[in-house]
This record gives sequence, C-alpha cells and structure tokens, in this order.
Amino acid sequence: MPLINPHINFNGNAEEAFMFYRSVFGGEFAKIIRYKDIPSPEFTIAERDANKIMHIALPVGSSNVLMANDVPEFMGEVNERENRSKISVSAESKEEADKLFNGLSVGGTIEMPIEDSFWGSYFGMFRDKFGIEWMVEFDPKN
Repeated sequence: MPLINPHINFNGNAEEAFMFYRSVFGGEFAKIIRYKDIPSPEFTIAERDANKIMHIALPVGSSNVLMANDVPEFMGEVNERENRSKISVSAESKEEADKLFNGLSVGGTIEMPIEDSFWGSYFGMFRDKFGIEWMVEFDPKN
C-alpha cells in the first residue's frame, strides 16, 4: 500500500523552516539536495538559486515524512496564502508508481514525466485535472 506524505513549496526559506520543524519534531534529515547538486547540463540554475533546497525530507514518527523544496525564481514566487503544497505518494514498486502516476494524471498536466532520477528513485510530478499537485516516487532503497 502506498504512503502519502505532505510536500511544501517555499520561496527560499525551506532550510530555515525545516531547521525549525526538526527542533519541534526531533530526528534527523533523511535527505537534503540543493539545486547546485543537479548533475544535468540541460538544467541550468541561476547562481542566486544554487544553494536553495531542491529536496529536503524529515521523517516524523515511524512512517511519515515531511518534505519540501524552494521554488527557483524562474518558476515564479509561491503565493504563500494559497495552495503551496503537493501530495507526495511513496509507492512500494515501480509498477505501483506507474499505475498511480498514469491513473491520477489523466486529464491533468505532466510537470515531470515519471522516470529514473539522478538521486536514485523513480519519480514524476503532475497537476491533476482538479488542479491538485502530485509527486509519485518509488525508492528501491526504502
């Protein structure tokens, strides 16, 4: 059965927010990836965004993970009074990830096709036909 975890978009202060969340929930970060860590020459990032957070994950409890990223400036600012989160689904297999991604994205807009990522998981993002943003991931290491 897949797990569903919250994912929050920030305007450059994800790291600050997550240091605060960690001080409240405790624990250690499972993953921190900065935009400068992206090894793809096709994805260039402005110097001012290089140290911003592309992905941060904080396990909370036994099976929940709070995740976030900073939105790079070229994508526009997040309206912090409106929807600024995604629903992140952690699948138990590649087949389950494909089924969920392909089913939920029908009639929606694919933001990132589901495929193997440079950080080692099988990952994709989309906005469904109702405007809800989703991320689907299968991590073979978990």
